[in-house]
Amino acid sequence: MTDTDIRVPVTVLTGFLGAGKTTLLNHVLTAEHGQKIAVIVNEFGEVGIDNQLVVGADEEIFEMNNGCICCTVRGDLIRILGELMVAKRGSGDRKAEFDRVLIETTGLADPAPVAQTFFVDEEMADFYRLDAIVTVVDARHAGQHLDEGHEAQEQVAFADVMLLNKVDLVSEEELKRLESRLRVMNPTAKIYQTERSNIDIDKVLGIGAFDLHKKLELEPGFLEEEDHEHDDDVTSIVLKEEQPLDLGKLEKFLSVWLSEHGVDTFRYKGVLNIKGVKQRVVFQGIHMLFDSTVDREWKQGEAKRSEFVVIGRSLDEAWFKEQFAACAAQ
Repeated sequence: MTDTDIRVPVTVLTGFLGAGKTTLLNHVLTAEHGQKIAVIVNEFGEVGIDNQLVVGADEEIFEMNNGCICCTVRGDLIRILGELMVAKRGSGDRKAEFDRVLIETTGLADPAPVAQTFFVDEEMADFYRLDAIVTVVDARHAGQHLDEGHEAQEQVAFADVMLLNKVDLVSEEELKRLESRLRVMNPTAKIYQTERSNIDIDKVLGIGAFDLHKKLELEPGFLEEEDHEHDDDVTSIVLKEEQPLDLGKLEKFLSVWLSEHGVDTFRYKGVLNIKGVKQRVVFQGIHMLFDSTVDREWKQGEAKRSEFVVIGRSLDEAWFKEQFAACAAQ
């Protein structure tokens, strides 16, 4: 993304049942930010906000009875986003003015199908850009949710921003333990502690967190997190290499990785130093869909280090580190 990027930014809102997503949604819509927001929700709600476009999508996106949920969700979401696109351009039966889109994924196990929409559909990618995935976490019940279900772990794994909500209902010690656990599961997400989902809007909207170009410029060290030992199925692995990488070896590694482990790999993102390429290569993906783009040239005195984070379920850390190290150019 560049400063001249005119695509419509999209924020995906997910989180545990009862964590405070609706409260956050209402907070965003009633805040004095001066923006018109198109909201795609799983059911009509009494939003009651002037100049807001609400798209009802009950039984269209989230309540699926048959077929592959990823394909079904993505197909219906593309249709709805397409209708919004036509309305914004004024080329259909209705005219709609909106500055950004907010998608609430209530009832969906993980936000992957929504995020993948902006990888697999070229028309959507040309008109919209995924700005961030925001996950609301219930501080009081998060431990139980994380212990009992993979869905809660996946919501944490995909997050660019986490709102650790209802912090007033737990002790400082409980809060510290939970935040440490969340950071282990997803070391690159920004975590904010909130009560009643109250947060400055500029910390969740227009932050470019899904765009690594902007993220790396704002926080060059955001990948410099250490992974730890833990018991959750969802793990995070930080891969680093000081030597330039051989492109052929890297492509072979990616091929094996994604064919054998792609389903269990939720998010991966980082920057690579490829031998023979003067610029940084920014790399990010979801499951088996990834994108790599040439970024700016390395700055004078900047460490030309390849570094990225892999977040997924039951990943073999030793295998990943061994294979990545083998990609170093001779």
